[in-house]
Amino acid sequence: MSDRPLVLVSNDDGVEAPGLVALREALTALGDVVTVAPEREQSGRSHAISLHAPLRHRQLAPAVHAIDGTPADCVYVALYLEALLPRRPDLVVSGINHGPNLGSDVHYSGTVAAAREAALRGVPAMAMSTMNDDFDACARLAVALCRRMLVVHAPGHDVPLLNVNFPHGEPKGVRVTRLGKRLYAEGVEVRDDPRGRRYFWIGGPGGVRHERLDGSDTDAVDAGYVSVTPLSVRSTETDHFPLAAYVAGPEREPL
Repeated sequence: MSDRPLVLVSNDDGVEAPGLVALREALTALGDVVTVAPEREQSGRSHAISLHAPLRHRQLAPAVHAIDGTPADCVYVALYLEALLPRRPDLVVSGINHGPNLGSDVHYSGTVAAAREAALRGVPAMAMSTMNDDFDACARLAVALCRRMLVVHAPGHDVPLLNVNFPHGEPKGVRVTRLGKRLYAEGVEVRDDPRGRRYFWIGGPGGVRHERLDGSDTDAVDAGYVSVTPLSVRSTETDHFPLAAYVAGPEREPL
């Protein structure tokens, strides 16, 4: 058995996406790399998991596997189907996504969901996305970040989950950030198909803009920096316990 770290790579752009290919090749300098990624693009699938549909597997090359499911499916299958991994991974890296995942994007992103699925299962994880078309340059920076990630996690501590975004052009540096505000045009466009049946397109016309927020990932990438944002898998909002107690009413059990 190899004593090198084992890194599991996945994404939501599909197993043959150039960002994933660049990432998995670069990470071989760091450890043993196994890819388990969606057969086809699964962008915007968030944390969907296929409980009521069979999943098919196809091996493209040694240590490169395609699953015809969601990003979360891929990480789940990799962790629990013994034939795919030689041992439990030391790190899961999802990406490099073609396009950013900033601010509220993390709730919709399949890239982030693949990393989150790993963290939920106790494996340190990173999601990586880029506004830069130079995937090889981003992958080289990714290796440096992953190398540090491999040495920081201590058993018994919360499992780390980091969301990384690379800016346009050559980065000026790296900033630790919080999630910003990324605002899309909203709306539902109604159309009729050639047979007269109605259908909808979700999302209004126009682009996306960022609200200025000091210390945010959106501000960082706008300024030309790589953003590194820690995310949490804990969903309980403790600040809202008083609200929950009021809503529960006097019939509730004592807290």
